[in-house]
Amino acid sequence: MHVVLKGVFPILVTPFDDQGEVDLRSFERVVRFMAEIGVDGVTILGVLGEANRMVDAEREVLIRSAIAAVDGAVPVVVGTSHSGTEATLGLSRMAENLGASGVMVTPSREPVPHADRVFETIQTVAEGISIPVVLQDHPVSTQVHMPTPLILRMIAEISGIACIKEEATPTPPKITALLDGMEREVTILTGLGALYGRFDLERGSHGFMTGFAFPEVLIAMVKAAREERWDDLAEVYQRYLPLIVYEQQPGVAVRKEIFRLRGLIDSGRVRHPGGSMDAKTGEMVPKVLQSVLGDVDLTKPLVV
Repeated sequence: MHVVLKGVFPILVTPFDDQGEVDLRSFERVVRFMAEIGVDGVTILGVLGEANRMVDAEREVLIRSAIAAVDGAVPVVVGTSHSGTEATLGLSRMAENLGASGVMVTPSREPVPHADRVFETIQTVAEGISIPVVLQDHPVSTQVHMPTPLILRMIAEISGIACIKEEATPTPPKITALLDGMEREVTILTGLGALYGRFDLERGSHGFMTGFAFPEVLIAMVKAAREERWDDLAEVYQRYLPLIVYEQQPGVAVRKEIFRLRGLIDSGRVRHPGGSMDAKTGEMVPKVLQSVLGDVDLTKPLVV
């Protein structure tokens, strides 16, 4: 499937059962729900998907499951990052062979940072596959800082890069710098749970690739930005900001619990060594949802 990397590409959770095994039934339920609410694509095996806690066999099963569940309705982008370049390439080739429409890749941290090694990693992956590469710029999780000139060089010289997932704070000025400096057009999708979503869209971001548990909100924000209804964009962002902020706590436990409350996964379990919520945080989740959303049925698509 040809993929246009604009709009909303939610990062999906990877559900686990009480024994810590991948829960494919819940995973497929999440994938189908996302397609039904009108997202532009889905992204699996990202940070929210706990990709760093998966073995290759589990990755393969999840890719197969996602592609079967969407049944051609939307493209599937697969996170294939690994600490080794050849391993990243191998995972990317596996994703392509299984039918993925694109891969999301970030370079790995080295004891001595070296811009050329970063460039070579992304170049090797992009030249080794025929599907688009989303270059993820997320130093919080990777501890790799890619300055704007390096990203612009990669855009200019690596034709397989089709999108930048921009998550290096502060994101708005970096988005402007990237758009102004590009020699060819690639899209920019932002993440960080939509924490700076309004400001990213006002700077020209083409949408979101993030794990916020209510993609319906992100869809409404992108639509308002496309139609240049900036007051409406600000109103939607402001209305849901307390939930966006609460979800964006370190780790994935809060977000997985909200997915569970939405009826999309059976358990909010986080795979070890990831931590679960403490009791007080768990008590706060329904209160925050109630204060922001009111008495809506969380299991139904949210009307924004």
